[in-house]
Amino acid sequence: MKQESIAEFHRQLHRWYAANGRHDLPWRQTRDPYAIYLSEVMLQQTQVKTVLERYYFPFLDAFPTLSALAAAEEEAVLKRWQGLGYYNRAINLHHAAKACAPRLPQTYDALIALPGIGQNTAHAILAFAYHQPVAVLEANVKRVITRIAALPNPTPAQLWQSAAHLLDHAHPFNYNQAMMDLGATICTPKIPNCTACPAQQICKGQHTPLHFPKRQPKSAIPTRHRHIAVLRNPQTRFLMQRRSGKFLNGLYGFTEIPNTHTQLTYNRKRYAFGPEVLLGRLTQTYSHFKLDAEVFLLDVPHQTNSPDWHDIDTLSALPMSKADEKIVKLLKQKLITPSYK
Repeated sequence: MKQESIAEFHRQLHRWYAANGRHDLPWRQTRDPYAIYLSEVMLQQTQVKTVLERYYFPFLDAFPTLSALAAAEEEAVLKRWQGLGYYNRAINLHHAAKACAPRLPQTYDALIALPGIGQNTAHAILAFAYHQPVAVLEANVKRVITRIAALPNPTPAQLWQSAAHLLDHAHPFNYNQAMMDLGATICTPKIPNCTACPAQQICKGQHTPLHFPKRQPKSAIPTRHRHIAVLRNPQTRFLMQRRSGKFLNGLYGFTEIPNTHTQLTYNRKRYAFGPEVLLGRLTQTYSHFKLDAEVFLLDVPHQTNSPDWHDIDTLSALPMSKADEKIVKLLKQKLITPSYK
């Protein structure tokens, strides 16, 4: 693609962005690298509206600086992140703050070495916080570039090469923000408005935009049927333990039991639990499966000093998943006298 054509595209894109861009987004009105970094992490896998309405400002109120975030307890960070999903983002954000507070680095190599920061997040920090001439390649921009270059099945290397080729080195902040807005509002997945697009003169895929990128068939989301046991001891405390692993990492959860009544009965007899009481049923949809669970209350006939046992009033203060939040609400609505009393 000729440089003259790219220069004209830049002029058209900047003109379009000046008139149509989402200039009021708070992370576009600050030069604080931490606030910009936070927005980039929150916006991974999450819609702008959700981040704005429920998470961005409360998180900044709780942890207004990178140093404040670094000094916080991980449970407090996860509690502020609760409901946003993909909780490893919050854990990595916290670990990165500990590693670099009071200020984010200004070089790619230093940023990429921090937990949870990949190439795109590093480029976004450099372009938006430090106005360095690097291309951002989030989901909307990938679609724009795929259509401009008419790439049905581009590799990451092809996308980065095309992104670097199109970059406006003189105005990286506005250029990258404009490209994101272009993908979000004009070059949309299903109904692109090609007649209003500032890339018309260079876009090779504008006549068949839905061919780029080639759509992959979506597989059906499986349903996992489970029993969840809420264990209660004679002190009227409930067992809620912190999870480890990739899924819901760091969050507290109740005890999950394989989905057969035989297994539930076996566990009740093995550990001398009281008879189970059905609290209710819940469903929760995650990115890769749907949970369908029956929730049972089981009484444990022994006392314990383990810190994993919590009274009903302190359960809600723990960071937990939406499914476990629903269980706490069930508990508060249907608290039943212990069977051993």
